[in-house]
Amino acid sequence: MFEWVVGFVQQGGYLGVAFLMFLENVFPPIPSEVIMPLAGFAAARGDMNIWLVILSGTIGSLAGAFFWYYIGVWLGNGRVEWAITRFGRILTMNLDDLEKAREWFRWKASWAVFLGRLVPTVRTLISVPAGIAGMSFGTFAFWTTLGTAAWTAILAMAGYLLESQYETVEGYIDPASKVVVAVIVLGYLYRVITYKPRAAVEK
Repeated sequence: MFEWVVGFVQQGGYLGVAFLMFLENVFPPIPSEVIMPLAGFAAARGDMNIWLVILSGTIGSLAGAFFWYYIGVWLGNGRVEWAITRFGRILTMNLDDLEKAREWFRWKASWAVFLGRLVPTVRTLISVPAGIAGMSFGTFAFWTTLGTAAWTAILAMAGYLLESQYETVEGYIDPASKVVVAVIVLGYLYRVITYKPRAAVEK
């Protein structure tokens, strides 16, 4: 994975960084924790400009966030309830969980979007409930842009400042990302096994 990302960033330049960050948001096969530090490292070597690296990473990530936001808008509450009723075990959600999520998001929507963009895995998923909850696109775009820009800047600057030390750090990043994925998969399987449906929430 590491070598493939290196080659893609080197050949694709800023467009390559933007594309990888878009892909990471739509279907995360490669974590941004690998993409952006690598691009920052390339900037430190003089191959790229660090500010354009951050800008391109932010644009690609935002494109993915907007994609999921509009998926949420399309789903709406009705389709989500239908999906939970039919596929609750696979989604590891019941109608009680949905109602709790609605209440929490109703009161903390802006902060949820901003902080959610700073948390691995959650940063991809947070766009969907924003769309479902009917958050205006302007509000969503503002808060998700702040969170996305902060996240990409932190990762890119980390790679930029590490410079020659990056290959050493990569030895820790790659296995760590695999551990994170394994934990997520195990957590999902646990929720599937222990899933208990609930009665429909009264309106």
